[in-house]
Amino acid sequence: MTSDIAEHIANLSIMDTHSHMEGVAAWEGSEAPDILSDLFGWYASSDLVIAGAPLDAVERLLDPTDDDLEGRFAGIAEAWTRSRFTGYGEAVRIAARELLEIEDLSAESLRGGQRRLRALQQAGGMALLRDRARIDHVQTDLGMDVIDLPTSSWTYFLRDLSVRRFAIGAANDPMIASATGIEVRDLATLGDAIDALFVRCAPRSIAVKSQHAYVRTLAWQQRSDADAERALRVVLDGGPGSDDPDSEARRCVGDWCLGRCVALAARYDLPIKLHTGILAGTAQQGTAMPIDRLRAGHLAPLLTAYPDARFILMHIAYPFSEELIALAKHFANVTVDLCWAWALNPLATKDFVRRFLHAVPVNRLFAFGDDTNTPLMAYAYAMQARRWLTRAIEEEIADGYLTSRQAMEVASLVLRGNQEAHFDIAGRQGAIRDVTAVDAHHPWPYRSS
Repeated sequence: MTSDIAEHIANLSIMDTHSHMEGVAAWEGSEAPDILSDLFGWYASSDLVIAGAPLDAVERLLDPTDDDLEGRFAGIAEAWTRSRFTGYGEAVRIAARELLEIEDLSAESLRGGQRRLRALQQAGGMALLRDRARIDHVQTDLGMDVIDLPTSSWTYFLRDLSVRRFAIGAANDPMIASATGIEVRDLATLGDAIDALFVRCAPRSIAVKSQHAYVRTLAWQQRSDADAERALRVVLDGGPGSDDPDSEARRCVGDWCLGRCVALAARYDLPIKLHTGILAGTAQQGTAMPIDRLRAGHLAPLLTAYPDARFILMHIAYPFSEELIALAKHFANVTVDLCWAWALNPLATKDFVRRFLHAVPVNRLFAFGDDTNTPLMAYAYAMQARRWLTRAIEEEIADGYLTSRQAMEVASLVLRGNQEAHFDIAGRQGAIRDVTAVDAHHPWPYRSS
């Protein structure tokens, strides 16, 4: 029998604070993913590799131009039986069962599922996201190093402003000049480039974002202008370490840039989203993961240096979750986002929610970000988050820590209310509605990849 809290969470309109969706046009169009590239095309393929699937079989699985669905699936079928119970596998099974009417994913079930996927795509991604997943809006990071501003009104897919390229000290990257109209020649022009990016993009962005943990340590330190100028000269002149984001010269430039970006984010009243913890991918797929540099605790000096900035630390810093709870308990400018965490390890995330509630005020937690790139899987991850959050809160009720009324209040806060208080959603949507063309006074329209 469904509990009151389960029904409340299932029917609540929730806010999606982290995604990689480019809208819905690509999912609906002629180059839309097919059933296999949609179900396995983001995170689940990594578990297939860990389960023993050959890399060439996974590559073929994800190729929607190959019409041999059965042959593509056969190459990973054994690995799927081994990985279907992971968090990633659970999301695949949710999408297959609830949207494609496939109870047991197999070669025999693919053709019918493919027809149902095409019907969903023809009905439109917004119907799936808004009506079935009950997602109020999506905050999306397209994996771009600098944001491109659409001339149409993307009021549903609100955009993060990526400062990753600055945070990794890539001052000599042509993308910066393309994005800002400023060629970096010295520290003054590097600062001008950062300022120009914020002038153009910040008023229409929902947050500032950086994933620099993928290529350099999260450890940060305050850098003087003199030290940053010397390090920048090494980078611009192609000196030792200029190509290594984790070299001393690049870290120095990146630290200086990140500090400036954080200060500007605070000035524009934008929260700063930072990746913490485990990296996507596998060693077999070429992802290096020097795990100690991913600890959220490395960010303590940054949190201390900018007390007026608002930081959102993502992915429960898995597997360093206790460290993240300690930061949130100590720093009033830290909020924790469970995006991706439910799929990484739903049981650990359920337990994290309970530990968090007993250590940190409840207004410092966001419960959902889909962290995927298609409406099909966004639905699956939303359902996964709702159900595991329900388990966490039901356990709190059963253990006598929450009443049913209090549990509903907590659920509403972490799925919606905290986000409404933290982000200027209406203001950003209004700013985007005002965009009717690329600004004539900014003659450098750009799109990065």
